[in-house]
Amino acid sequence: MEEINLKEVYSYFKSKILWILIAIVVIIVIGNVYTIITREPMYRSNTTIVLVGESKEGYSQSDSQLNQNLIGTYSEIIKSRKVLSQVIENLKLKMSVEELSNNITTTSVEDTEIIQITVANANAKDAKKITDEVAKVFSEEIQDIYNLENVAIIDKAELSKNPYNINYVKDNVIYFIVAFVLSFGIVFIMYYFDTSIKSSEVVEEKLGLTVIGVVPKEDKE
Repeated sequence: MEEINLKEVYSYFKSKILWILIAIVVIIVIGNVYTIITREPMYRSNTTIVLVGESKEGYSQSDSQLNQNLIGTYSEIIKSRKVLSQVIENLKLKMSVEELSNNITTTSVEDTEIIQITVANANAKDAKKITDEVAKVFSEEIQDIYNLENVAIIDKAELSKNPYNINYVKDNVIYFIVAFVLSFGIVFIMYYFDTSIKSSEVVEEKLGLTVIGVVPKEDKE
């Protein structure tokens, strides 16, 4: 196997540094263009609701037990057709119940009577409006279904400023690493298969010939 001269490799890479930098920049630009074209920015908004007691005398143990049993059921009712169709009608949304349901996530906080409702949408303002409306319609529907008034909204939704599915800093770091490895790999392959004589030392070392003179390269107009 042919030995690799590290000094020679360094010199070869140094001569290709401009090519490497251009390749890195081009790959990063292509990566960002691909992200912009193929990935639609999505925004999230969330609100939290809590199950409370109906009695004005205070929150009893029986209220707590009832609410614990209802958390799973309430989480499903939030995404039910009855609730979401009313939300669509109220906000005049141009989407189906299934599409809206796919963009809603409900999470119950362990060992509490708190449920978090999260809505994703391509428009940050719509995400906020839908989140608040879902919580409002849900609490109204619970009164009709169970004849209970045990739902209270803790935090209203806030307007999201940044998309949750795009992180340009993280993406550019990945693109840079990929570009760096790829460009250096290509340059190394070019070096490995380059059989041209690069210096007088190579002639003496590999061909066993004595160099008696070197003709310098001169650029002329």
